[in-house]
Amino acid sequence: MRVLITGGAGFVGSHLSEALLARGDEVSVLDNLSTGSIDNIAHLKSHPKFRYTIDSVANEPLLAELIDASDVVVHLAAAVGVKLIVEAPVHTIETNVHGTEVVLKHANKKKKLVMVASTSEVYGKSADVPFREDADLVLGQSQKHRWAYACSKLIDEFLALAYWKERKLPVIIVRLFNTVGPRQTGQYGMVIPNFVRQALSGQPITVFGDGTQSRSFTYSTSRTAARSPA
Repeated sequence: MRVLITGGAGFVGSHLSEALLARGDEVSVLDNLSTGSIDNIAHLKSHPKFRYTIDSVANEPLLAELIDASDVVVHLAAAVGVKLIVEAPVHTIETNVHGTEVVLKHANKKKKLVMVASTSEVYGKSADVPFREDADLVLGQSQKHRWAYACSKLIDEFLALAYWKERKLPVIIVRLFNTVGPRQTGQYGMVIPNFVRQALSGQPITVFGDGTQSRSFTYSTSRTAARSPA
């Protein structure tokens, strides 16, 4: 199987690339390195079934060519991290919504299966635990940029499902819960890397709120990622 991974030089994408190559698939990565890193995929460059392109999904002629050469598209390219999302809400919304729009548009031409990475953030303030895919979603006020990411990913979900309903494009939506593991950086506000860095340097651990809240975390390596796509 030939798999295109947008955002494939990121933390999750690089582990997914490893897993797919390990099972014999061909992998093509498209990443503009805005939050990903070439170091994450440097060890894969010599693999005969691996290719990478440093560019953006906004480059539609290139994107269309890469999608045409693939059987499946795993769309991971997005603005990520609490720090980036709060500081650059315009970038967050435009990147997430427009990026998904162009991926779906070009995949639809050849009816290529698209897996869209969404987020547990879309559950918002819901107290209906455990979360369910058919449960109502409760988001905060639009004046708080913290909700820009959740809203943009929810629009991605609506758009993907609309392509399936109206145009029969095969889509899969995955709501990832706080991924953590090797290669993840705390540069954009990811909580576990920051906890570890603060603990190792003897600094106070930053905790927001009263500390009684809980979160679900998903440990991601090439072994666990192998069960995610397709």
